Amino acid sequence: MKTHQLLPVVLGALAAGLATSCATGPRSPSDPAVEGTFTGAVGQTSVTRAEYGHLPDGTVVEVYQLQNRNGLRAKVITYGALLTEMHVPDRTGRFGDVTLGFDNLQSYLDGHPYFGATVGRYANRIAQGRFTLDGRTYVLATNDGPNHLHGGVRGFDKVIWRAEVLAGTGAAVRFTYTSPDGEEGYPGTLTAAVTYTLTEDNELRLDYLATTSQATVVNLTNHAYWNLAGTGNILDHVLQIAADRYTPVDDTLIPTGAIDPVRGTPMDFTRPLPIGSRIRQLTNEPQGYDHNYVLDSRGGDLALAARVEEPTTGRVLEIHTTEPGIQFYSGNFLDGTLTGKGGVVYQQYDGFCLETQHFPDSPNRPNFPSVILRPGQIYTQTTIHKFSTR
Repeated sequence: MKTHQLLPVVLGALAAGLATSCATGPRSPSDPAVEGTFTGAVGQTSVTRAEYGHLPDGTVVEVYQLQNRNGLRAKVITYGALLTEMHVPDRTGRFGDVTLGFDNLQSYLDGHPYFGATVGRYANRIAQGRFTLDGRTYVLATNDGPNHLHGGVRGFDKVIWRAEVLAGTGAAVRFTYTSPDGEEGYPGTLTAAVTYTLTEDNELRLDYLATTSQATVVNLTNHAYWNLAGTGNILDHVLQIAADRYTPVDDTLIPTGAIDPVRGTPMDFTRPLPIGSRIRQLTNEPQGYDHNYVLDSRGGDLALAARVEEPTTGRVLEIHTTEPGIQFYSGNFLDGTLTGKGGVVYQQYDGFCLETQHFPDSPNRPNFPSVILRPGQIYTQTTIHKFSTR
């Protein structure tokens, strides 16, 4: 986590701005987004809004399409501040959607493995669903075996975020949510925001920030599943991770507390290798990668974290982040029970995640970078997904 002490005037302005935009529910008709169908053309930067569906209580869920001048398009819905589509070109200029998800809101409501969602208040796992902060123990839901995962039963991926189109910044939408004190067991009222920006450099930029009313723990990320070919498995995608260490885990995927070198193990992606080249050497069940890498940058400054290339389409994804870690997940738990966009049945290894983050179970590991946020501080995190071809 990157936190800053703020001057009172800056903090006051931030709080006022977030308070203005943190209420749940749809935007008013006077907002700058364009209503109706998506009409953006190549050569035009635009943000377009439409209705995506309704929650059982009638709450409207909206979808915002961001488009840059090169024709790249991202779609994000207010339910879970969730990325539903990301259209990028291959080496021939043909566009394709490179993220897993569904065609309709109901499929997201029925349950899914966090496709494209903004997850929090604490992304990844907390052992035994509990942690101690300032001498007090907080008990969370155990929604992943014996452990707490991605904020609990109703984490940030399952709430309505307020959307605000940002003028003068290109194709950008800020999503805000206020999590009340005690929600899912976490202390403090947390006001969180994530801004999606689609730049003219073909970058999908995510800027996060949060403030709190009392000491709490925070770890926010996006849980997109990528497939740069669009369909099929991702085992031939060539991956490089800028990390020579990782955090080994136990049988429940909780870090042991060690920080080990990747050299000489199937975890080593310090040079480009196909994802599937050594996946069968792993012994976890279901077999595959689900591990946190300790980035060489150590966090703080924006730096390259990972690069992925898909050889048949030539699509390349580079991820830069200010975070100290990145969780590489190879879609091990996809098992053919979910039908996604266009009727595609998602099988094991049909998508991969590279979740920029602090380390799993950091609230219980004093040797890991701190995830504590206190009043008067601001949590910030920036992650850039840059698309290109070769």
